[in-house]
Amino acid sequence: MNGTTINTPPNTPFVEVTREFAATPARLYRVMSDPDLLAQWLGPRNLEAEIEEYDVRPGGKYRYIHRDDSGEYGFRGVFHTVEPERMIIQTFEWEGAPGEVCIEKMTLEPTEDGVRLRQRSVFPSIEARDQSIQYGMTDGINDSMDRLAELVAKEA
Repeated sequence: MNGTTINTPPNTPFVEVTREFAATPARLYRVMSDPDLLAQWLGPRNLEAEIEEYDVRPGGKYRYIHRDDSGEYGFRGVFHTVEPERMIIQTFEWEGAPGEVCIEKMTLEPTEDGVRLRQRSVFPSIEARDQSIQYGMTDGINDSMDRLAELVAKEA
């Protein structure tokens, strides 16, 4: 399958991610929504992930922590819309920048060879989006998507 495409249009608060997986929408959704599996692929390889809460349902909350030798990085949000195997709309907030909440929409689209994941994040400002990019967000996305593809293949 193809690698991850990340589009960060200039002068917009958007980040768009696309990745194709050799899996069914059901298998990809399961690996993306099971807290035990989530900890195995979410974030860069050099960070340990601890999933404190991951309640994938409308109104459900999530919180996870990434750790390395430099410290802890907490993230949290709320699931607004959940259509299993099809779409999730959620908020996303890095606790290091309180109040800078993103809205994210993820869709799973069946393809001839598997499933396409599309994610669009809307940041509260262009500056917040650009700062996230400066902090290495795109590297983290690429690493997470590669790890997700590896786990989806292993779970086949």
